[in-house]
Amino acid sequence: MTLSTASVYPEKAPSAFEIAATLGYDGVEVMVATDAASQDLNVLRRLSEYHQVPIKSIHAPCLLLTQRVWGRDPWGKLVRSKEVAEALGAEVVVVHPPFRWQREYAREFVEGLARMQSETDVLFAVENMFPVRARGAEVGMYSPGWNPLDQDYPYVTLDLSHTAVSGSDALEMAGQLGERLRHIHLADGIGVTNKDEHLVPGRGGQPCAEVLEKLAADGFSGHIVLEVNTRRAANRAERMEDLAEALAFARLHLAAADRTWEVTPAGEVSRRGPR
Repeated sequence: MTLSTASVYPEKAPSAFEIAATLGYDGVEVMVATDAASQDLNVLRRLSEYHQVPIKSIHAPCLLLTQRVWGRDPWGKLVRSKEVAEALGAEVVVVHPPFRWQREYAREFVEGLARMQSETDVLFAVENMFPVRARGAEVGMYSPGWNPLDQDYPYVTLDLSHTAVSGSDALEMAGQLGERLRHIHLADGIGVTNKDEHLVPGRGGQPCAEVLEKLAADGFSGHIVLEVNTRRAANRAERMEDLAEALAFARLHLAAADRTWEVTPAGEVSRRGPR
């Protein structure tokens, strides 16, 4: 179970490593953002080594607020993300689909990403996004689209806050993606229009528990990353309580699938504890 540096905002990347080590997370996903530490390969390496927390994945700077991070060229951002991932031993680069106004990038995105994938062992996992709605109609923000089920991406990141916004069935999406599903952003959401909530799992309406249990039962070997919003936490202690709760939730439901059935002498069917 990995902690995204985005989960400690407005604290910065160094805090994520410290909190991950304290709470017992298995690693960190670095959201490359305006925080200088998240952009600096040497700083990230020192943080990982000092706290003994591996960097499992890199989230490329694909957000509107990171338009200028690592240059303006979207392909350049992906190349830089791949290089940082390779240098740090991270296995995945999380990528958003292009914005529709990035016409040239969008036109070449599927083929270009496949070409980049053929040149590295790092997995480029394209994340499901969501439509923006205005006056009851969908506004296309992404091209070729927000839904990875509609595209031929080799690897996909499934974000359970984004499924809440889009009104998608997260459990069904996980099943349809099959082997292409290699990365999970674990979060929750109620499904407020145009609001990406990223609630602590269990506090919204998404089937977080069911998805985790399905992944465990299917022998999922990818990454599960907690990406939640803790901005409303009054202080560090309250933020850590939220992140500890999320970690306990994930481990509980991942373990719930690792049980065996037995028939008692009385003929009753019961579940034994985790193996």
